Amino acid sequence: MRTITVNTSKAYEITIGEGLLDQAGAILKKTSGGQAAVIITDDIVAELYAGRLANSLAGSGYRVTQYVIPHGEASKNGNNFLSILNFLAEKKITRKDLVLALGGGVVGDLAGFAAACYMRGIHFAQLPTTLLAAVDSSVGGKTAIDLAAGKNLAGAFYQPDAVICDISLLSTLTPQVYQDGCAEVIKTGAIADKVLFESFETPINTQLEKVIARCVEIKRDIVVEDEFETGARKLLNFGHTAGHAIELLSNYEITHGSAVSAGMAIITRAASRMGICDAQCARDILSMLKSYNLPVNTRYEAADLARACLSDKKRDGDRLTMVFPAKTGKCVLQEVRVDELENVLRLGLEAEAD
Repeated sequence: MRTITVNTSKAYEITIGEGLLDQAGAILKKTSGGQAAVIITDDIVAELYAGRLANSLAGSGYRVTQYVIPHGEASKNGNNFLSILNFLAEKKITRKDLVLALGGGVVGDLAGFAAACYMRGIHFAQLPTTLLAAVDSSVGGKTAIDLAAGKNLAGAFYQPDAVICDISLLSTLTPQVYQDGCAEVIKTGAIADKVLFESFETPINTQLEKVIARCVEIKRDIVVEDEFETGARKLLNFGHTAGHAIELLSNYEITHGSAVSAGMAIITRAASRMGICDAQCARDILSMLKSYNLPVNTRYEAADLARACLSDKKRDGDRLTMVFPAKTGKCVLQEVRVDELENVLRLGLEAEAD
């Protein structure tokens, strides 16, 4: 078991190990207190793990209720957000009580935003059940819902009381959901740690605890430096600008991990052609993505992607901050004018045939 402390505006601990779900009640009683706990989860995870979590919470004296959403990105919407707020009010949840996100990134983002807004903020904890959520979305306090114009356009920075990552829960992931997580793991190594990146030559699923812990440490360090994403935290968006555009254009039929993988590949090829990184760096990233059967291209044209990118949160007037690889294990931030964006994306798309 590993424990990582995050010293942001609100300090908390991330616990990573086997068998933690059944200890969650005792852990949360110490970190959050309260009398009532609301489990927010999706229909798949509810059948697998909600009962065990409820038993652990009840054993520590909590009055437990749960709210279940359909799985998938489409559930991260305003209707479910308001429904959860009404549910909390109907159950007479108070500021001293606790909202728990048991699931992947969709559940974590939605539940976290509800916890941030209900009574202007109540206790909240993350229990990630996917690799993607374990290494990325459960850490750092970003919460959000999607709007018709784009992904994560309404949300709040809201740090949890605790993150409890029971890696044994990842054993039930489908191949697609596991691959989505691998995309975020590869992204983390690509932006900040060449040694970590090279370790992925050994299958990630054979070294889960070590890999998750290192990814969390990297994200922790970046978030502590830049909690509200005004600078260095933007590095975590490698592949995400084009990736979110791909998700939007597909009406979220393309999963987040697949879209981000394609986004990383497009931007990496563009960076190579622009002279930001050398050919070896590009080969390293593209080869690693391919080795995990992740996509490195998209069916969408540069003009369509550029239009979709205009809804990106990182846009500032006529400029957009983009993340480019500089060398294996290091990325850099570079502003791109909106009127240049289509050409940058075209470079990455045209290079698919190289």
